[in-house]
Amino acid sequence: MVRRRRRLPARAAHLRHLRGVLAPRTDPDHPVAAPLNGLPKYVVSHTLKNPEWQHTTVIGGADADIVAEIQVLKERPGGELQVHGSGTLARFLMAHGLIDEYRLWTYPVVLGEGRRLFAEGVAPTSFALADTRTTSGGVCVNSYRPTGRPQYGSYDLDG
Repeated sequence: MVRRRRRLPARAAHLRHLRGVLAPRTDPDHPVAAPLNGLPKYVVSHTLKNPEWQHTTVIGGADADIVAEIQVLKERPGGELQVHGSGTLARFLMAHGLIDEYRLWTYPVVLGEGRRLFAEGVAPTSFALADTRTTSGGVCVNSYRPTGRPQYGSYDLDG
């Protein structure tokens, strides 16, 4: 049994990339293209009107409209919403309390540069570890659920 997932490819540029790579692949056994081509996909964009990829819906409008539409999607049965390829969308969803679980992949490499997911201005948040695993390549996959505002205080490191 395969659990169907609703995808949220994020922004228009990411959608165009995925569509260009995956949509032409019609092999029903392709491990990435087959599921993605058949699943419902949602893209958040202020500019894109026609996604040109089957099973894709554009969510646009004012920020309040986007938040309302994502809340409706979250309430529907049928799997989870996932964000792929857009820190901008992830930060938007964070700011509106729309993320139920974070799956953070830590790779055993330091690149020395890059964009921060938890950028300056993100509201302080506490998390509870929901799951953790390590791949054979040493990638740590940690799942966290937000638990609200952090509790500040002092800690006894010796006790």
